[in-house]
Amino acid sequence: MNNKLNLGVIDYLNVKPLLYGIKHSPVIHEINIRETYPAKLAAMLLSGEVDLGIVPVAIIPEMNEWYMVSDYCIGCNGAVATVCLFSEVPVNRIETVLLDYHSKTSVALAKILLKQYWKINPEFVHTHNDGFRKEITGTTAAIVIGDRAFEQRSKSSYVYDLGEAWKNFTGLPFVFAAWIANKPLPEKFIRDFNAANALGLQHIGEVVRESGFKLFDLNQYYRYNVNYILDEQKKKGLTTFLSLLKPFGVGV
Repeated sequence: MNNKLNLGVIDYLNVKPLLYGIKHSPVIHEINIRETYPAKLAAMLLSGEVDLGIVPVAIIPEMNEWYMVSDYCIGCNGAVATVCLFSEVPVNRIETVLLDYHSKTSVALAKILLKQYWKINPEFVHTHNDGFRKEITGTTAAIVIGDRAFEQRSKSSYVYDLGEAWKNFTGLPFVFAAWIANKPLPEKFIRDFNAANALGLQHIGEVVRESGFKLFDLNQYYRYNVNYILDEQKKKGLTTFLSLLKPFGVGV
């Protein structure tokens, strides 16, 4: 490849194992890395600021052209720990849900589950900064994702894990983010990139040690909560999610 690809990554702990492999593989010399939060990264892929990114899968219906790259993703097959509905009351008493501005996929998943699994119709309020977590009180709940969810777990009385709820609802695993390109990429790069992802998952211990994170057991998180293999069951879960997403329209 003559020109480097612009690679977008999510600046969350769940991506660190994959990023470790990329940074310790020859493929690092073929890319420029851009790190941000999920929704911003999705916008960058749509605009062409990045060529490839591990983006929220709810972006797929908005793309005119997209290519799934790599056999790896950010998924789960049950409780994921970092995509949750936080509340001070049981779910059936929730009247308002604040929606985390970080990810369209988690917001869309929450809307589907609240309506079709929990059978409630709260008011949805979009947020624009991290101050919304202070408003989780009374019958006002919030979707909080990513590393901030680790902190919120110790503050809220009720924690409803969306990965676990999806599994109970559909019997399928869930894909939150996948490596998606907005243009065809060379086959050799794809092979090398896939190998780099695989390498990262072979060094979970190093990733945990480098993080210095103390709020949650990252060994458990990386090995049991997050599921990185984009297998056929996850693809089935993704197809199911995208079909359920349609009634909510693009840009939920």
